[in-house]
Amino acid sequence: MNKPIESSNTHNRDLPHKSNEPVRIFSLGGLGEIGKNMYGIEYKNEIVLIDAGLKFPDADMAGVDYIIPDIRYLVQKANNIKGLFLTHGHEDHIGAIPYLLKQISVPIYGGALTIGLLTAKLDEHQQLHRAELHVIQGDETISFHHLHVDFFRTMHSIPDSFGIVVNTPHGSVVHTGDFKFDFTPEGTPADIHKMMKIGEKGALALLSDSTNSERMEQTTSDETVGQSILHSFQQCSGRILFATFASNVYRLQQAVQAALACNRKIAIIGRSMDKIFNIAQELSYIDMPEGTLIDIRKVHTLADHEILIICTGSQGEVNAALTRIASGSHRNVQIQPGDTVIFSSSPIPGNVRNVNRSIDMLMRSGADVIYGRGFDIHSSGHGSREDLKLMLRTIRPQYLIPIHGEYRMLVSHQRLAEQVGIPSDHIFLLENGETVEITPQKAYNGRKIPSGSIFVGRNELRYHEKYLMEERSRLAVDGVVVAAMTIRKKTRELVSGPDLISRGFVYMNDSRALLKNAEMKLKSSLQNMNEQNKFDLPVWKDHTVKMLNDLFYKELGRVPLILPSIHEI
Repeated sequence: MNKPIESSNTHNRDLPHKSNEPVRIFSLGGLGEIGKNMYGIEYKNEIVLIDAGLKFPDADMAGVDYIIPDIRYLVQKANNIKGLFLTHGHEDHIGAIPYLLKQISVPIYGGALTIGLLTAKLDEHQQLHRAELHVIQGDETISFHHLHVDFFRTMHSIPDSFGIVVNTPHGSVVHTGDFKFDFTPEGTPADIHKMMKIGEKGALALLSDSTNSERMEQTTSDETVGQSILHSFQQCSGRILFATFASNVYRLQQAVQAALACNRKIAIIGRSMDKIFNIAQELSYIDMPEGTLIDIRKVHTLADHEILIICTGSQGEVNAALTRIASGSHRNVQIQPGDTVIFSSSPIPGNVRNVNRSIDMLMRSGADVIYGRGFDIHSSGHGSREDLKLMLRTIRPQYLIPIHGEYRMLVSHQRLAEQVGIPSDHIFLLENGETVEITPQKAYNGRKIPSGSIFVGRNELRYHEKYLMEERSRLAVDGVVVAAMTIRKKTRELVSGPDLISRGFVYMNDSRALLKNAEMKLKSSLQNMNEQNKFDLPVWKDHTVKMLNDLFYKELGRVPLILPSIHEI
């Protein structure tokens, strides 16, 4: 299933004769947001896709597990899609693929670790049989009739990260993926020489990571982080709990090396962490002697200074291992005085409150907690402003499209590019669904394509419906009142009810008088409508909702979700 690609020396292959048919560049996710990355390059009857990721919902999105791109445009053009090329294996770049494959059959290309993680994901979703997966090494060219795809290694927080080069008849479109420049990295260094060769030819357009475009200081080197982790371990006399992103394989290897240097055994907690360890060990990205790993249930058999526990939960996720440990609900590990908890991560925007709550609970339980920039125990996988400048200078694009970031980050990247000499009219700030079309003579905004968000909850897919989120928010805050009644179909008279049933709105024992009064007023009003021959089922339902909303707001200042239930006999 995972097929290695034979290298083909097609870098100098003559591309088809130039025409005025434009190269179209578009995004279905990743612009004006963090996550849900999905980009496309289209020329004539060929489309090359780059990444297909998910993003996690905001706190007010009740019932939503995650959000994926709306791919209606791709379904319409399924026969034109030649391949999906993956920059790396993070969820915001591969998480939507199981759902994509249910609608589109497309070959998928990525690095060894990326394809390994994707294989496990597709297997979980029972979609592996649909997938045609290819492992790339970085020196291949994948050729189609009009478009040819090359790769260059980048440095990120996960191995096998690549930039993607789509060679078109009008020039090369370069997608950086997530990147930083680190000259003392863990793992294989970025292929800067190859980037410079791309720049020497001159790129047509650059789609570049904007995540840290507001950050002035240089991104901390992974070598510095490794030294800080080792120093922290050396200072600890009790158990160490090390929390980081499961996919940050370089950080996991650094924690393993520090544990070995301090004669500690390692226990793993967390399903995703366990999966990453297994895959990364198979591919030799995590290396440790046999016998280093122990079952979490056996940590009590060792002295405290002999134990390292690596776990998920660095973002304060409700069900993650560290959060359950902090709250005292984990069945195998409880915090005890003398424990040291190390957060090797930075809170993702929106997670700060959850992370702070975890830190507070850990400290209340007696743990010493190491977190924050002052300890150099984490390094972002995204380049700062100086990294972005270096990428611009190296690739030397004719046009720039800032990607991967909230809108203010895209604007910051735009201003940065203007400082290094890219004309403002050669920089395109786009929203998802907007397109840029490029001919040999000019670049311009093309027609908008269908785009949006799909909500995934309990494996159910729904388009982004504003009213649905508003309804769920009301239900969570103000509760629900069901107005149940039965009417006779022929005479349209009330046989029973209305009976009001409240859940999460008011405490029943304290509100019987309020609900009884509301029932009487609603019954009188509906009977009056019936006497005036105004019976119509939708009208009755609307009247029920409006009347009860007005009444409850007047009495309590709250508006529950009203659900009329009218049964005809």
